Amino acid sequence: MSEAEEQRWVRVMLDKLAAQESKRVLGDAELTERAQRLSDQYFDGRARPASVRWVTNQNTRWGSCTPAEGSIRLSHRLQGMPEYVVDYVLLHELAHLLVPGHGPGFWQLLEAYPRTERARGYLEGVVAADRLPHVPAARGE
Repeated sequence: MSEAEEQRWVRVMLDKLAAQESKRVLGDAELTERAQRLSDQYFDGRARPASVRWVTNQNTRWGSCTPAEGSIRLSHRLQGMPEYVVDYVLLHELAHLLVPGHGPGFWQLLEAYPRTERARGYLEGVVAADRLPHVPAARGE
């Protein structure tokens, strides 16, 4: 498979996954409600963010958390991705309200979410696809 064919294949697969699994984009209020539900379901409600919102200034991270303020920010690049991916990133940031850093205790919290590895793989695929050389499409494609 040529590099251009591989790039096209990755784009097609990502588009198919997004079309199958994504729903409408959540607003900040809905994102906050979703974070509360996820905390209740996976962390016994112990992670309680003060705010959860979309931001447009995160181009190298999917999300961030400031535990001292209880604030969680998700990159706008997640909008339109499958729900399980957004849920994973939310849970990742919620976990930081309970455990700082990425040590064993942090990852143990995320083991409760059954789609952690799948979501991480999806995000890794998005990053890999972005790194592929962008070959202009031939006419008629």
